[in-house]
Amino acid sequence: MPAPELAPPGDPAHDDPARPNVLLLVTDDQGAWAMGSRTPEIRTPTLDRLQREGTTLSQFFCASPVCSPARASIMTGRMPSAHGVHDWIAPEALARAEQPRRQQDPDFLEDLPGADTLGALLARNGYRCGMVGKWHVGSSERAAEGFEYWYAHQLGGGPYYGAPIWEQDPATGRPTSPPTPATEPGYLTDAITEHGLDFLDRGADDDRPFFLQVTWTAPHDPWLGDEHPAELRDLYRDTDFPSIPEPPAHPWFRREHFAGAVAHRQEALTGYCAAVSGVDRSVEALLAHLEERGELEDTLVIFTSDNGFSCGHHGYWGKGNGTWPLNFWEPSITVPFIAAWPGRIPAGQVDERPASATSIYETIAELTGSPPALDPLRAGRSLAPRLLGSEADGGEDRADAADDPIVIHDEYGAARMIRTGGWKLVLRREGPTELYDLVADPLEETDRSADPSCAVRLRELTDMMSTWFARHEREGLSGWETEVDGLGQRAPLHPRPEKGP
Repeated sequence: MPAPELAPPGDPAHDDPARPNVLLLVTDDQGAWAMGSRTPEIRTPTLDRLQREGTTLSQFFCASPVCSPARASIMTGRMPSAHGVHDWIAPEALARAEQPRRQQDPDFLEDLPGADTLGALLARNGYRCGMVGKWHVGSSERAAEGFEYWYAHQLGGGPYYGAPIWEQDPATGRPTSPPTPATEPGYLTDAITEHGLDFLDRGADDDRPFFLQVTWTAPHDPWLGDEHPAELRDLYRDTDFPSIPEPPAHPWFRREHFAGAVAHRQEALTGYCAAVSGVDRSVEALLAHLEERGELEDTLVIFTSDNGFSCGHHGYWGKGNGTWPLNFWEPSITVPFIAAWPGRIPAGQVDERPASATSIYETIAELTGSPPALDPLRAGRSLAPRLLGSEADGGEDRADAADDPIVIHDEYGAARMIRTGGWKLVLRREGPTELYDLVADPLEETDRSADPSCAVRLRELTDMMSTWFARHEREGLSGWETEVDGLGQRAPLHPRPEKGP
């Protein structure tokens, strides 16, 4: 990829000599509800502490309610229709050599004209970069661009004991050459964390700031049986989870995909929550390690998840593909977001204004003073002014000013969503349209799309969505013409080479 055209500094962060370390913590299938502060049964003392010491965005939305496209959007700031990942990358597509090699490399995002990724951005700006855990936006058999350290799950999910990984060369901290499939004998959540600690230790004599991306597979299923350590499951032995709703099954629910969870609700919730608590103790270990090294004060910590998840909420289990048609209900699209940076990000603050995961790229770029490549297809806005409490410093032209209307967009294949402060519209190329009045109907129980009194609202939101996506999609990558069904994508789309961005 040619050297990117860099944006001018243009803001105070680029001139700030105090460049923080960055610890980006990403879970898998954790709904915004799945923390102790929202659901009292869940034991997350470390995340509770992180909320007390940092700022929480209580309405934070993924870009797509399924893992691979959501992760690609975090890494690039683009929507799926501008990066070409529209469903989870099916394991069989990664394991077989039927697809062209270029489509299976972890750096397929590097081949998108004008695109940039977090690892490439921060490495280019003097950061020592490491990734441990789940990648799942292409083959993970070698390190993606910018990463010096790489411990990766082979696929996107699977067992917590005996998990498929790529063997790591202990001398380099990178996969062996040639890549060697292996299995992780220990509990995968702990193993990912241990490799994160190893990355931190290897930088003891390195003056560069670090970027460490820790991406657990937890709390993704499996949950039943002995998939999680007894000490974590024992935390939930005496609860039937009264705070987690159990309404009748929604007619769209793909029950066959979660038959075990439906039949064994208490055991499935025990496994899910045990997995969340396993992540919580891992976060504790990482923070404690940084405290011991005297580095926590200089570290920006961001905790989030790839997409939301329902454990019975709204009458289904799963995320966007837990139903057919694919859904954009709040449990599927809302995820946790906590940011902490001692002395810089206010402690104990809760910001209730909506925000999108496409903004993570721009936010980290601004807070680290790393000029991003110019990319008109990037959809995110930097959240730095909101996190630092400095919105007023930017004047009236700041796009993220407190009084600016905030609109959230999501997509999953040939289905798209627009969400304003009070309304949500879902359009599908084929299938039902949904319109919800979120103020009067926060649980999204009454579809108003056929209500004559809402016809003007429906038309306004349809026009807004069409205009916005026209600016944030690229021909050859758009999901609107795909046949995505939630059962997996063989390989990312690629743009037609003759077309420009």
